[in-house]
Amino acid sequence: MEQELENRRLEQTLAIVEEQLAAARLRSEDNKAEILAAKQEMREDTSHSISGLWSMDNFHALVELSQYANPVSAKVSEYERDANKILILEKLLDSPYFARLDFTFADEESPEQIYIGRSSLQDDKTHDITIYDWRSPIASVFYRFGTGEAFYESPGGRISGTVSLKRQYEIHKGKLEYFFDADRQIMDEFLRKLLSQNTSPTMKTIVETIQQDQDRVIRDLEMELLMVQGAAGSGKTSVALHRVAYLMYQGLATKLSNNDIVIISPHTLFAKYIANVLPELGESNVHSLVVDEILRKVLQRETIQTRNQFLESLLSPGRSQDSPQKRMLLKNSLAFKASSQFTEILKRFIADLPQRWNRFSDIYYDGKCLASRQLLKAQLLKDQKRTPAPLSYSLQHLEKSILKSVHKQRAHRLEKLKTFIGERTGQEFAVEERARRLSLLESTALLKQIEKFTQFDCAELYQKLFSDKPYFYRLAKGLELPDCIEEIIDFTCANLNRDVLAYDDALALTFLHLKTKGYNGYQGIKQVVIDEAQDYDPLHFEIFQALFPQSRYTILGDIKQTIGKQEDLSLYDRARQIFNKQHSALVTLDKSFRCTKEILEYSTRFLEPSFKLNSFSRKGDPPAVLTAPDQESLDQLIIKEINACREKGYPSIGLICKTEQDAGSLYERLKEQVPLQLIRNDVEMELKGVFAIPVYLSKGLEFDAVLICDADQEHYDSEDDKNLLYIACTRALHRLNLFYTGDISPLL
Repeated sequence: MEQELENRRLEQTLAIVEEQLAAARLRSEDNKAEILAAKQEMREDTSHSISGLWSMDNFHALVELSQYANPVSAKVSEYERDANKILILEKLLDSPYFARLDFTFADEESPEQIYIGRSSLQDDKTHDITIYDWRSPIASVFYRFGTGEAFYESPGGRISGTVSLKRQYEIHKGKLEYFFDADRQIMDEFLRKLLSQNTSPTMKTIVETIQQDQDRVIRDLEMELLMVQGAAGSGKTSVALHRVAYLMYQGLATKLSNNDIVIISPHTLFAKYIANVLPELGESNVHSLVVDEILRKVLQRETIQTRNQFLESLLSPGRSQDSPQKRMLLKNSLAFKASSQFTEILKRFIADLPQRWNRFSDIYYDGKCLASRQLLKAQLLKDQKRTPAPLSYSLQHLEKSILKSVHKQRAHRLEKLKTFIGERTGQEFAVEERARRLSLLESTALLKQIEKFTQFDCAELYQKLFSDKPYFYRLAKGLELPDCIEEIIDFTCANLNRDVLAYDDALALTFLHLKTKGYNGYQGIKQVVIDEAQDYDPLHFEIFQALFPQSRYTILGDIKQTIGKQEDLSLYDRARQIFNKQHSALVTLDKSFRCTKEILEYSTRFLEPSFKLNSFSRKGDPPAVLTAPDQESLDQLIIKEINACREKGYPSIGLICKTEQDAGSLYERLKEQVPLQLIRNDVEMELKGVFAIPVYLSKGLEFDAVLICDADQEHYDSEDDKNLLYIACTRALHRLNLFYTGDISPLL
């Protein structure tokens, strides 16, 4: 009986979808024809050339053209709206809804059947809502409550009632495969079945399986700074993207467009991996940025070491006597320059620029002193004290003030020059021209003099900061400096003379540029999502705050997935202090859904015992550690494992190595024997097949099977390497094996 009722309900729903889809397609074709006809008419009936329209003589012709263009523009907008609706309806035709909620409102006696899908659907004839969008207020009841008393927050206040039924559906290609009435045990079994499936080349949506704690993060509208500490596989990135979709769905007062939101991704491969989630949820994709891109845009410089290039240098095993020392210096240099201590030094340096580094000079024009150097300096300091604007803005204001005084006296000066030239040359016909030329030369020379103290180069100033050690230490007074600060200063001075700007110096220079010159490239951004936050330091957060000062933030991280450093929960306290938002919260997602129970238990050996990680219990094979006497024998073991995974039908197999150099070497050895792809720094590709990939590029990604191909002592030996092994192991959904030759890593 229930099966028959549900089949009938699905047929009725699909009939509404088909009717609306047919109407939208017809309307779209009509609009397309009207647009083409209007453009043709505009070409034939307007005899005016475009280039000649922009003058008062052709004003009426321009008005005529706009009368054609405005209707075309309106039709194009309508066409685009219909195209978007067609896409949504086509998806509904495949699977219109995934859940049902029988909810009896507090003031009613009989329950209302609430069907929940990825998009809403309203019957055009009855105006009844046939499907509720998963983001609608009432849909939150499905995610947060079982049967019994429940409530949800609506724009008009809290709505209470009773849930008498929660039902979940599997609908594919418009056919009801099965449904079940969902209690906690059955819901867990449904989730377990979904998680047992193979991974896809791109991140999938999780609307059918959003958990209660995840839903609270997704729907939060109160927090200006929402931070999520999420274990590997806890779904924090998916939650963030669904949160973005929710924010884009909200009412007129809070609704955001895709141009209002930006996602800070760890690298471009990850940005591509997550790019399909929002379109699958019926929303336009939002702009994704990586830090390297921000540095290049602000500094307007391409020759900057990327973060991944820096990590490659930091993680590469020692191949010469001085390599370990150099890697330690690289690590210490970034740790210091990205710290709150160095950020404070930079802030003190910026505050000191008007006093110490601005070389003012007396400004003379027409034999008179327009402004003395003391007066100019006093004006600048007064302006800086009055307004927090960047230094360059105050200097530009000062320059305009000087030039305004010059302009007032220019006519008088020109007359004096004419008299001067006429008295000495006796050629009255050339006097005017010569006087103007001389006036222009004077003005040019004066402007160059002014620009010597109103224009400045941040790179030169940054170099001066490190080249004057006594001054550097004066700025650092009262701050805790690392023991190796002398080495860091000398190392920095040497690096700044190279063609490629080091990553740590690029960060510091970007902050210096933002605070002294400003940057308007990201105006209008209202919501910033920062993923993999554990890899960022105070200076990163200061840069984000300077770029997006009016934004709200969603920050996601896992302190156990840092690379090249150790991190703890104080990370979020530092972020809270820097962003300085009135309403902030830290939420913990401690249950992992990605890995099998056996893989997750194996991965936790790289965490301290006090760090709690809950597993969503899904059974699988225990990981194995395999060894061989030499590299050639080990390669054959790896090939055997690849073939075993392919026989199991796993569509994605990740061969994780410590560095890109190691991944490249593995690729060269195996590429003739197995269909292998190499993932290099910031390459964009679809994650389907067999991949050799460095561990730092695997963050945030997942594979059906993972092979860690260099689990020896040379590659994994330090405390920092524990995090790398934890990251690598937790990329695996179903199968994990580790391979080594020589001495096994002591961490295993």
